[in-house]
Amino acid sequence: MSQIEELNLQGFIIINDVYSDNEIAELISVIEKNSLLKSEKSTFRKSEDLFAIRQFLIEVPEILDTILNEKLKKIIKLNFGEDYFITKSIYFDKPELSNWFVAYHQDLTISVNKKIELDDFINWTTKQNQFAVQPPKKILDRNFTIRIHLDKTTKENGALKVINKSHSKGICRSENMKMNGEIESFCELEKGGVMIMKPLLFHASNKTTNYERRRVIHIEFSNQELPKELEWNERTNLNII
Repeated sequence: MSQIEELNLQGFIIINDVYSDNEIAELISVIEKNSLLKSEKSTFRKSEDLFAIRQFLIEVPEILDTILNEKLKKIIKLNFGEDYFITKSIYFDKPELSNWFVAYHQDLTISVNKKIELDDFINWTTKQNQFAVQPPKKILDRNFTIRIHLDKTTKENGALKVINKSHSKGICRSENMKMNGEIESFCELEKGGVMIMKPLLFHASNKTTNYERRRVIHIEFSNQELPKELEWNERTNLNII
């Protein structure tokens, strides 16, 4: 089974050895430098349990060339083609003593440049001057997310757990998910590996129990154009030809 066939069937795939140790060190170095210089900005969120940079590639644009190494560009091109672009990016750092956890959910919203009334665009929110909205399902169905792991990730330090094939059930509330007979998987990765997932896949994260750090770069992609009145807030075109 090909990677894209597995992704479409299971809702996620894991690919290790995408980034070398040197590339991971470069990514961490750039992030740490920017974290020191820009820590007061609203897009940089820090607590005892989590450090996050929202609008990550807007805040740290110089990191993009390292992220889009030849291996990742090949994965995107072979599985999705050449018409996808970045729509959203977040950096997560779950510290060694983190008690932060996330319950099962789907990624139902996209980041856009403003709030306007449009048919089938619902559940508007605003966070740190960024507008989010739930678009029509046909947009979410074509989108995908790549999660780049800067540390070895296991279920003990908060690896995502997912409900296999749950993306095929469409949009639904977590309390309406019937777990009888469902397969739950922990998405454990080596440092430098990536997880690719569909936004409608139900996923969650447990508390850290082994005192090991977990750092992840989360990037969302689409090839869908929004209505002309609306724009993707973090749109970044890719050069993967």
